Amino acid sequence: MRADNKGCKTISVPSAGRLYYNLGRNDSYEAAKRGEIPVIKVGARLRVPVIAMERKLAAAGQNDANNAPGPNEP
Repeated sequence: MRADNKGCKTISVPSAGRLYYNLGRNDSYEAAKRGEIPVIKVGARLRVPVIAMERKLAAAGQNDANNAPGPNEP
């Protein structure tokens, strides 16, 4: 992420893909198309709301924890 994005509420799709998933530009846009990266359209541009991205990751982490086997389960 570029230094001038610091503190912004939205970031570009490639920046979000790189920052959160270590993806390249094309893979980032493909992930956005599949809904794996949340986007909003601002004019002709797609932007990623940082709060939506972080909520999506937090929810995924909670789902993983809920689906993990208990201490006495295989």
